[in-house]
Amino acid sequence: MKTIVFVYNSYSGPISGLIDIGHKLLSPDTYQCSLCALTHDAFAEKQVWRDFRKNIGMPMEFLHRDEFENKYGRTAVYPVIFSKNGDLQVLMTKEELDRIKSLDELIEAIRHALPERS
Repeated sequence: MKTIVFVYNSYSGPISGLIDIGHKLLSPDTYQCSLCALTHDAFAEKQVWRDFRKNIGMPMEFLHRDEFENKYGRTAVYPVIFSKNGDLQVLMTKEELDRIKSLDELIEAIRHALPERS
């Protein structure tokens, strides 16, 4: 079964998390991860996103950039979304994600970009 792999442009760990919260609160327009800015507020995952994740009917994997690089042994331009069915194929690039202005628009773009669910 295909999996959607989301890779955020931030690092894992509590210190990085605190830095991200501060950046989102103090200077949200310059926050470096458009994917995170769309799917999370400063402190938690947005409910609309959580509902989408639970109801899409496909496995999803969420990784920070360091987790992705350690697990898959490769790098990318972050944030990025992959479709994985054995190998990784880019589903949405950083440039595409950066152009999205709302969570509803992101959800629609993901649905549109998904290969046939098999």
